[in-house]
Amino acid sequence: MLGNKMKLKMAFAVHGRFHAFDLGRELVRQGVDLTLLTNYPKKVVERFGLPRSCVVNCVAHGIASRLAHRLLGSRSKLFEPTLHRCFSRWASNVVSQKEFNVIHSFSGVSEELFQNVSKPCVLKSLVRGSAHIKVQSRLLKEEAMRCGVKMDSPSPWMIGREQREYQLADVLFVLSTFAQKSFLEQGYPADKLRVLPLGSQLELFRPASDVIDQRRSRILSGQPLRVLTIGSFSFQKGCLDLAQMVQKAASKFNFQFVGDLPAESKALRNDISGRMQFTQRLPQRELPPVYAGADLFLFPTIQDGYAVVLSQAQASGLPILATPNCAAPDIIKEGETGWICPIRSPAQFLERLKWCDEHRQELAGIVRRSYDEFKPRDWWDVAADLVRICSEQLENSQAKHG
Repeated sequence: MLGNKMKLKMAFAVHGRFHAFDLGRELVRQGVDLTLLTNYPKKVVERFGLPRSCVVNCVAHGIASRLAHRLLGSRSKLFEPTLHRCFSRWASNVVSQKEFNVIHSFSGVSEELFQNVSKPCVLKSLVRGSAHIKVQSRLLKEEAMRCGVKMDSPSPWMIGREQREYQLADVLFVLSTFAQKSFLEQGYPADKLRVLPLGSQLELFRPASDVIDQRRSRILSGQPLRVLTIGSFSFQKGCLDLAQMVQKAASKFNFQFVGDLPAESKALRNDISGRMQFTQRLPQRELPPVYAGADLFLFPTIQDGYAVVLSQAQASGLPILATPNCAAPDIIKEGETGWICPIRSPAQFLERLKWCDEHRQELAGIVRRSYDEFKPRDWWDVAADLVRICSEQLENSQAKHG
C-alpha cells in the first residue's frame, strides 16, 4: 500500500508558469520527490521558493516560445504544433531517465509524454487550467462575434490534441465546478475527473485587520468606491463589458485595472483611458498593497478555469463581483461575501455596483464578514489535496494490478 509508507515521486511538466511554481514549492515542503520540468530559467523558479535541485529546464523552448509570440503575435500559432510537441518529447526523454510514480502535466504538452508511459504503476495525471477546450472554443467564438474582433482561441489542431490527452490521462484535474460541468457536458467520464481548487499565498495576501478597518472607513465616508480588476484586459476576460461599466459609472466609482494589456483591446482602452487607471502587470509580491487599497473586486470574465486573482482578492477581504464562468460560485456566498452575475451582463453588474454605492452600511458589513468568515486555503492545502488524490489513485491501481 502507498499511504504514508511510499514517497510520491512526481514529474511535474509545465510549459510556462501558471500556478505550477506555487504548487510545486508546497509539494516539496510536504516531502514529495518532485522534478519540475519547465521552460523557465532556474533563477526565476527559485524566486517562488523552489530549490534549484528539483528543476530541470529547457530554456531554449522558453526562448523560442517567447520570441514567436513577441515577433508574430497571433501568427505564432503556426509554430504551436512544433513547440508543444518539442516540449512534450523533451519532457518524455527526461522522465525516461528516472523512476516516477506520478506524471503530472499540463494539457497541451502531454500527448507524447503520456504515450511513452507504459507502466500501469505510473499515474498519468493531467491538469486543465480552463474549461473543456471545446466549451472554451465555443465561448470565445461567440465573444469574437459579439465584439467584432479577431480573438485568440484554440486552434483545431490544439482542440484535437487536448481531447486525445483527456483520453490518455488516468485522472484529469480541473480547478472549479464550472470547469467540471463543462467536461461532464461533453460526456467525459465523471470517475476520471477531480476538482482541485487553487489557493493563495496567505503570508502575502492576508492583510492585517487595520486594512479592513481602513476599507470600512473609506466606504462609510461616502467617497467614490474603489473598484479593482486584476488579470488581462482581454475580450476573453470580459473587457468589453468592463469598458461599458466604466463608461457609464466612472463619475461615481474609481476604476483601476492592473495586469496584461494585449494589443487586441488597445482601441477599447483608449476609449476609457481617462476614466480607468491602467497599470501594467506587477510582480505577485507587489500586489498586496493594490488589493489593500481597493473596496470591491470586479471580474466579469467570459471563461476561466479558476483565476488565482479570485483567491487573492478573497484572502484580502474584498467583496467580489464575478461571473459564474470561473471559480467564483465555489468561493462566494451570494449576497454575503459577493455576487454572481451572468456573463455579458454589464447592466446587472452596474446594478450591483449601484447597490453597493447606495448601501454603504451594508457593504461595510459585507467587508467585515468577507474578512472574518474567510476559510484559509493556501498552496499548502492545494498540495495536500493533490498528494491525497494521487495517493488514492495509485493505491487503487496497485489493488487492481496486484
